[in-house]
Amino acid sequence: MARFLWILMGVTALAHIGPAIGAAEFARRLGAPHPWAVSAALLTVGLGLFLGRARTGMSDHHKPRWHVLLIDEPYYVHWTACLFSLIPSLIVVPACAAAGGSIGAGLMWLYGLGVVVCGYGVVVRRRIFEIERVEITIRGLDPAFDGYRIAQLSDLHIGAITPKSWGHRWVEAANREQPDLAVVTGDMVTNGIEFHHDIAEVVGALRARDGAFVSMGNHDYFGEGEPLASLITARGANVLRNAGTLLTRGDAAIYLAAIDDTWTKRDDMALALRDRPEGTPALLLSHDPERFREAERRGVDLVLSGHTHGGQIALPFFPERVSLSRLTHHYHLGLYKKGRSTLYVHPGLGTTGPPIRLGVAPAIAIITLRAA
Repeated sequence: MARFLWILMGVTALAHIGPAIGAAEFARRLGAPHPWAVSAALLTVGLGLFLGRARTGMSDHHKPRWHVLLIDEPYYVHWTACLFSLIPSLIVVPACAAAGGSIGAGLMWLYGLGVVVCGYGVVVRRRIFEIERVEITIRGLDPAFDGYRIAQLSDLHIGAITPKSWGHRWVEAANREQPDLAVVTGDMVTNGIEFHHDIAEVVGALRARDGAFVSMGNHDYFGEGEPLASLITARGANVLRNAGTLLTRGDAAIYLAAIDDTWTKRDDMALALRDRPEGTPALLLSHDPERFREAERRGVDLVLSGHTHGGQIALPFFPERVSLSRLTHHYHLGLYKKGRSTLYVHPGLGTTGPPIRLGVAPAIAIITLRAA
């Protein structure tokens, strides 16, 4: 982990060079007597604030809301704007040099554009969630379950940057849909254990005809997962870890199962599906969508996952959304079919890493099952 943080520090330092040069140009235009002092100050403060966040990044703590709004969010706008500017600066610098223009001015305007775009992603887009409606046909589903509605929430990442008040808004929106089933597919935690009570309060407020069910994700063990599971259970939701249960409508049934976290190797799909009655359609909660291959081999009809956040940043006007998660995940967002099995990868509601959303909106999924 220390090596990874040093790599991030190096990337951050590199990304600050262009904006620092642009800051000197901006100070010069304002008539500042020592424009490069402004540049040095931006570089020093930018790296210092990042280092402080990197050192405490594995243990999220409660902060006054004013601190988040007036210090943390503005810093993340700046930091993501620096990263936003990094690759385009490789084009802007030679273009300005070839045209005989001011390199500093080009970098100043590029950073300014980054502040506008990333400011929207950090301050505005993260706060606006959508309701995504999906219909999925399941072969062998009894007509009694035709129209069965599932509210899926995933990757809440409740913490200092994503407060429980946001979680309550998500839950209220899900409850208004009056679903038959509510599920949360992992990563309720950002880091650490300080927000466990907040998370349990939010998840425990979910309401559905057949109850609320939870699977654990990798971030839920970034600290200690057992207290979180106990607190959620005490609030009335059901935490399924390598276990399953029957959902019934008269004589018809669906087998609902969930596996535990794959990153910490707690998952056991065979155990989760052990009590599935033969011929009963199976719905599996798996935080990590990469388990879809095994689920398909085991005859699971529908897998609900999260984990990827759709990359959080994507180019929405391209086919299938060109996003960061496409580089690292085979199943990165939306619906996938293999044989008779279907996977739905949820875009998530919270964020990890830089708290930004661009091109991938946070969403609550309302999934309607249809009999073939």
